[in-house]
Amino acid sequence: MTKETTPTPIEINLHQKSCLLSLRFSDGANFELPCEYLRVFSTAAEVKTSETPITGKESVNIERIEPQGQYAIRLIFDDGHDTGIFSWETLYKLGCEKEKNWNSYLEKLQALGYERRDEVDRERRIKLFYFAWLANKTGKESEEVVLPPSVTNISELLKLLRNRRNEIAPVFDESLLRPTINKQFAEFFTRLEDGDEVALVPNRPTPPATPNE
Repeated sequence: MTKETTPTPIEINLHQKSCLLSLRFSDGANFELPCEYLRVFSTAAEVKTSETPITGKESVNIERIEPQGQYAIRLIFDDGHDTGIFSWETLYKLGCEKEKNWNSYLEKLQALGYERRDEVDRERRIKLFYFAWLANKTGKESEEVVLPPSVTNISELLKLLRNRRNEIAPVFDESLLRPTINKQFAEFFTRLEDGDEVALVPNRPTPPATPNE
């Protein structure tokens, strides 16, 4: 991809709770890049020239973003790494090749015998609140939910609720709901942590039909 044809980002958002950098480019492409992914694929010389993959960055986050002229950004990570400058071309390529790059990284870790730490191994409990017709459908205004390891964000939580409450599964469709975490509106990819208060707020006045109706 030449410099002349490289799309430019028109929106860059850091979601620190979810450890994600989301980007929207001028050609319509959208990418959600985990902070860990950006850290282990940093453009810094000490990372690019290393013969072994970077490890131990499962919980790394980005503290801030610093513009570098009109062509790049510098990412400041909370582990002290601050020498990676990501051009628009690099970010676009990392987005397009994310799956390939990540699978290659995991293969290298496996060859090293390194097992990535899973932050969700520990038990996590959230307080879940239902509003409007959702409270009527579920028969409760709130409940405590113990999250299994597979549930790391709101989208996966809704899938869990659909599986657990099959008789009212349609009411947990993402298109019908606006979620909040700790009283702040959140995206469906927002990470869930132990002790979070999650509210599901319907965005339409009437509920969908369910099988038992």
